[in-house]
Amino acid sequence: MLWGIMSFEDEWAQLKADAAMHLDRVPDPGPGPPTPQGDLQVNQKDLAAVGDVAFRLNQSLGNDGLHAMTGLYGASYALKTDFALGAALDQVAERWTEQVRSLQGACAHISNHLDYTQKAHAGDEFYLFTQFSNINTLDDGFREGDA
Repeated sequence: MLWGIMSFEDEWAQLKADAAMHLDRVPDPGPGPPTPQGDLQVNQKDLAAVGDVAFRLNQSLGNDGLHAMTGLYGASYALKTDFALGAALDQVAERWTEQVRSLQGACAHISNHLDYTQKAHAGDEFYLFTQFSNINTLDDGFREGDA
């Protein structure tokens, strides 16, 4: 270093050392196909349990959630002729039906999504692992002395 100025080689070596400290590094793959690794873990048993609960809740809402609707519509019809309460009960029944259908849709979405989540995550992990392991190939091209 002359007058506080680093040579390109010294500056480049310092930058590479600093960058190496900041990056998590994937281990160099051994012989054979790379094995996906990472901290994301998806357990099929847990996903299946959540999906099953969502499916059963969807079924229960379809069967039991609409029982109240039948009673509300019956009461609103009977009370419409003589009382203002009939129209209000009619609105409650409509809103109840909308909410039950909305919950059923959400439960179905959760159940269906969890059916394939583990496979999707496993594929993503493998893809990311192979992409990050290709960084070693790029790094080899920047090694000094290679020309």
